[in-house]
Amino acid sequence: MVKAALRVVGFELKGLVSIALWIARRRHGVPVGATALTYAKEQTFMLSLWLFAMAVETVVVDVLLVATGVPDWIRFTVLIGDVYGLLFAVMLAAACVTRPHVITADELRIRYGAYLDVRVPRDLIASVRTSRNDNEGSMISVKDGHLRVAVASRTNVTVELTEPVAFVRPLGRRAEASTISFFADQPEALVAGLRSERTVPS
Repeated sequence: MVKAALRVVGFELKGLVSIALWIARRRHGVPVGATALTYAKEQTFMLSLWLFAMAVETVVVDVLLVATGVPDWIRFTVLIGDVYGLLFAVMLAAACVTRPHVITADELRIRYGAYLDVRVPRDLIASVRTSRNDNEGSMISVKDGHLRVAVASRTNVTVELTEPVAFVRPLGRRAEASTISFFADQPEALVAGLRSERTVPS
């Protein structure tokens, strides 16, 4: 329980760092000569709607609490919760933009914001293909050695490995996968990058 709580705090700190990177138009973990491949565009519209709805709700609820004479400590508690919700959405968006998938000469790095980072040595990749699924049940799931990393309930790339790779799930549990399905904004470019002998700088 403590370990999971510490990981959540770590996600918050990484989210704040991601906002700073987003403002500076920099990316995390993309070395010189690597190819960065984005995955955040699919969820941008929904996150924007979420932010707008939360901002409107924050203002409306605060006005109602003031009008009904609710004690200040209740009003400020609700306000802090609403503002945190807004900040969380911004941190999620920033983390996904600034932490893309990465292809280097040695590895494929599959990520989802600050929550998941799977490093796959390229010499373990047996095959890679585009493979669209629009009905993924959760953002990150592992079953029978198959890791799925969905964006807006979608995956569109599948990588088969010659042997399992180990990784850490969002709340700290360790797992292994020999098949990984995930989402990329340009799946064909990602597949082509992995099939080539060397990467092209993004």
